[in-house]
Parts: sequence; C-alpha cells; structure tokens
Amino acid sequence: MTQRIDFEKINRTALSCLPSILARWLPDGKTQGAEYVAKNPLRNDRHSGSFKVNLYSGKWGDFATGDSGGDIVSLGAFLTGISQKESALALAEMLGVDAYE
Repeated sequence: MTQRIDFEKINRTALSCLPSILARWLPDGKTQGAEYVAKNPLRNDRHSGSFKVNLYSGKWGDFATGDSGGDIVSLGAFLTGISQKESALALAEMLGVDAYE
C-alpha cells in the first residue's frame, strides 16, 4: 500500500514559518505589507515588484509572466523545476515534519 503525502499538513507547517523559508529561497526579497516581494530568479528580472507571495495564504504569482500557484509546495516546485510531490517531500524534510498521512 502506498502512503499518501499530506500536502495540507506540509503547507500548513510551511505557512507557520513562511518568512524564513522565503528568505532562504528568495534572499533578495522583502516584506511589503501582507506580501513578500522579490525578483523572479527564473528570468532576467531586474526589479522586484511583479513576483509576490502572500504571507498569510501562501498564494504566489509573477504578474509579469502569469506564473502562479496556490501554496508553498507549488512555489517550491516552480522555483526548483521539480514535481509537486518532490517539492512536498523536500519541504517536509526541511521543516522536520512527517510528509505522510
């Protein structure tokens, strides 16, 4: 029997320490109100402003390219070019939580 990854638990845990995760993943960013604003490291983004992560919901988007996602697992997958499953497992390991239901 295959264990199911608990994406909800991983995302919930990630939200509880999101500023420190974002500082690691997007070190050039800064908090502006309820959002973390950074340059998109996957394109030649000269100025921060279009790539934002909501600090309360984890929703993120690059309004210059249309790339977006609804949680921290999807952000990790986007930034590293891996699958959602691989991103969830890596994030769970980084956070020290059990990835499975």
